[in-house]
Order: sequence, then structure tokens, then C-alpha cells
Amino acid sequence: MSEKIVLAYSGGLDTSVAIRWLQEHYGADIATLTMDLGGKVDLETARQRALDIGAIRADILDAREEFIDEYVWPALQAGALYEGVYPLAT
Repeated sequence: MSEKIVLAYSGGLDTSVAIRWLQEHYGADIATLTMDLGGKVDLETARQRALDIGAIRADILDAREEFIDEYVWPALQAGALYEGVYPLAT
């Protein structure tokens, strides 16, 4: 039985290469998890890319509500700044 690895997958070059690298170096079956945080990214394309590269499974988790409630709002309330200058509320 192969080892199984779940990879947090962005759909970019690094995590795409990581699928094959993990397969080749560990002989593992790779499943990917991509989180929908509400950005303007085509997550379905990322999911299909992971499968095309060799992932045995590629899931997308809708984490928008948790991301806003647990990270974005607390950051805004704490006065978070982007690049040390711009309030994240703009």
C-alpha cells in the first residue's frame, strides 16, 4: 500500500512541481486541497491541473466565511496595514 500525502495546493508552479516530486521521492499517492478564500482565482482550473499532473484526488474547500471571521476581521480590528502603509479596510 502506498503512503498517502495531502498537499495544500495553490495551483502555482511550486505546488504543481511538488505533486510529481513527492510521487517520485516517496512513492506516495497525492491528494490536493485548495482553499477558496474569496479571491478572483479559477479554482476549478487549479483542481483540474492537480489531477492532470497526477494527484489521485483534488478537493476545493470553501473557507471564505471562516477566513473572514477568524482572520480578516481580527486583522482589521488590530489595525493591520498592507506594506506598512495602507489600511486593509481600503
